[in-house]
Amino acid sequence: MNHDLKIERPYFQAIRDGRKTFEIRYNDRGFNAGDTVTLKEYDGFCFSGEQETRRIGYVTGFSQHPNWVVFSLLPLEVKP
Repeated sequence: MNHDLKIERPYFQAIRDGRKTFEIRYNDRGFNAGDTVTLKEYDGFCFSGEQETRRIGYVTGFSQHPNWVVFSLLPLEVKP
């Protein structure tokens, strides 16, 4: 399954350049290992048109608020 997600510019750029390899999200979408996420850069007013797609590796809710998860972001060619 693919999840389209908006993401603010500083976080998007950190993912694009490899400094950020995870996301913390409210789990209203049922994120699972093996799913893909298409992250769409958002500047607070509109979408820039830039996007990155990654595969979800590991998902955990450990030490998170209820219904929140942390998941790892992998390049598309890497299978979890």
